[in-house]
Amino acid sequence: MGSYDGCKVDRAIEQYDLDAVEPRHASLDRGLLARWRGEDGHDAVGYRRLTEWFNKRLLRRMFDEHGRDTLGDRVAHDHAALTGDDELRRHEVSESLRADGIDAGGIQSAMVSWGTMRTHLLDCLGGEKPTDPSRTDWEHNSVEVATSVAREKAETALSSLASKDQISGVDRSSVSVQIQLQCEACPTRVPLDVALEQGYVCEHHTEQPTTDS
Repeated sequence: MGSYDGCKVDRAIEQYDLDAVEPRHASLDRGLLARWRGEDGHDAVGYRRLTEWFNKRLLRRMFDEHGRDTLGDRVAHDHAALTGDDELRRHEVSESLRADGIDAGGIQSAMVSWGTMRTHLLDCLGGEKPTDPSRTDWEHNSVEVATSVAREKAETALSSLASKDQISGVDRSSVSVQIQLQCEACPTRVPLDVALEQGYVCEHHTEQPTTDS
């Protein structure tokens, strides 16, 4: 289908003409920002739910182009199959898509991850999200202090190891400390800043309101 510049979200928008599926806004990018921030009548959503919304719109676009039925929960069902862990179910849906002339592999490759969506919003679009006024500063300050202390201790320890010739290149590297949260019910693990942004650690073990349509 040709070559496309920009990040993966940009390429998908251009390649599949996704601006056409966003009648409420001038462009899909504007719609993404509005949903993320909770503007223009939308409820604010996090990266994961916004990514799911985007990927479903991509899938629906292909359904419409190839005359595939979108009634009921057909799109949600097929999306869950294509992105889930059930290999047999994924294969069955892929074969069904191919029967309707849809490139299932191409669709799966074009779908984006929440990390890619996060990068698109923050870096490509320069988006900023208003701070929740209900949050106080002391919690964030405590996390920053803990992170800073951990980084300083790690730097001191690495410097000592370098002086003992147990590791090389320390003087040409930097230490990065990231606090992550892991769901107790499954292997899901996310950075703290992402958990704060989306309001939960694991979407499968946290009750969430209905995804904005």
